[in-house]
Amino acid sequence: MASVTYQNVTKDFGEVIAVNDLSIHVEDQEFLVLVGPSGCGKTTALRLLAGLEETTGGTISIGDRVVNEVAPKDRDIAMVFQSYALYPHMTVFDNMAFGLKLRKVPKPEIKERVTAAAEILGIEMLMNRKPKQLSGGQRQRVAVGRAIVRDPAVFLFDEPLSNLDAKLRVQTRAEISKLHQRLQSTFIYVTHDQVEAMTMATRIAVMSDGILQQIDSPQELYDNPTNMFVAGFIGSPSMNFGEAKIAKMNGDIIVDTGDTALTVPSEQRDVYANHIGNEVVYGLRPEDIHDPKFTPPGVTNQSLIEAKVDVMEMMGNEVFLYLKVSDSTMIARVDPRTDYKVGDTVQVAGNTDNLHIFDKATEIAIR
Repeated sequence: MASVTYQNVTKDFGEVIAVNDLSIHVEDQEFLVLVGPSGCGKTTALRLLAGLEETTGGTISIGDRVVNEVAPKDRDIAMVFQSYALYPHMTVFDNMAFGLKLRKVPKPEIKERVTAAAEILGIEMLMNRKPKQLSGGQRQRVAVGRAIVRDPAVFLFDEPLSNLDAKLRVQTRAEISKLHQRLQSTFIYVTHDQVEAMTMATRIAVMSDGILQQIDSPQELYDNPTNMFVAGFIGSPSMNFGEAKIAKMNGDIIVDTGDTALTVPSEQRDVYANHIGNEVVYGLRPEDIHDPKFTPPGVTNQSLIEAKVDVMEMMGNEVFLYLKVSDSTMIARVDPRTDYKVGDTVQVAGNTDNLHIFDKATEIAIR
């Protein structure tokens, strides 16, 4: 097993900078997820580690060894691709054993390793089938099994669940999490799906335009995003944003939207005291906007917001309200017992304990 270090790594393709001065240290046995929209550089960062691309600048280390000039086959990594990349003419056993055969591993050891990996993944009964006889989920397990038999220092996953249907995606991501716990190896996983990232990762690295925006635990990213990009990317539905000014009213510090005054909790006043009069962007997550009649227990600081209900989506355990607030739109996740109807002008309660405030010019969090 091994740690992984990106030190000021850059990769450009002509005038396009795909990865820009990336520095990350991944601890031994950690599960790090690289997440971001398409084109943010996350897959390029993974391919640089695998040796499938050459760095333009900086160094990449696996353990104590700098691997920039090391051939991919000698880096002691195994990669699971989005496309599975199975040989159609080979059985499952032969697909999983192929890499070991190339390394001239003795046949008894090959059989032992493949059998052990198949048992871990629950695919023992599929050993004699060809890929065309497998479902998408089964093919993905075979691709993971092919990586397991290598017993590498680092496992790399490049959007391995994107070809699966929604139900199978949920099931397979749980299996990959259990696999990480069982193997106690270093996993680096690339996805554009922030739900995958939140549910699987020890830490998440959020990227945009080739630049690392923030790296932290899933809960810390959710609670304390460093800028508007991270705040809007982490969480589903995404955070609601609106323009406002910091002001003082009746001894309180408020976020003045023009139509609504969101009162800053007393324990946070000192943070914003130096920003009175400044233009800001405030953020409220949909789960922090409630029907006041059904506010969850523990919410102590609320500000009422007048809104018109444009659309309602009944989810069973909750209701999504699409609200018109002045000239902007907000989404709220409210209790299913709400009696609000489409077309109603209502008051919803914003939980200001979880209010996020960003500098309008820099988009960086003030808190």
